[in-house]
Amino acid sequence: MRFLTDRKRAEGRGASHTGTQHHWYMQVSAFGLALIVPTFLVIFGRALGSGYENAFATMGHPVPAIVTGLVLLVGMQHFRRGAQILIEDYTRKSTRKVLIMSVIVLSYGLTATGLFALAKIAL
Repeated sequence: MRFLTDRKRAEGRGASHTGTQHHWYMQVSAFGLALIVPTFLVIFGRALGSGYENAFATMGHPVPAIVTGLVLLVGMQHFRRGAQILIEDYTRKSTRKVLIMSVIVLSYGLTATGLFALAKIAL
């Protein structure tokens, strides 16, 4: 005999049984991005306003390179999960699958390209 109410069985589960986990990931990554993006914008803005050699020298230091890498990684993962939920909410059947795969490929491709470019600049 089980003494679980309907509420207890449903607590913490969305339609796909991962809604709460996804929600918390999005909240944490958004908070992290809210902290690190202004730092990235200051670093990138200073490098952008200087000359070519100075911009490369700025990105050659460890802190700007790490901040840029974190913004790329966390930002693209945040984009991928957010776009995936948007697609799941508004599309159906095979269109949904194709769009989700496209967003995943796009986000990983942009991340790899950005990290490769950062490595070329920083090293």
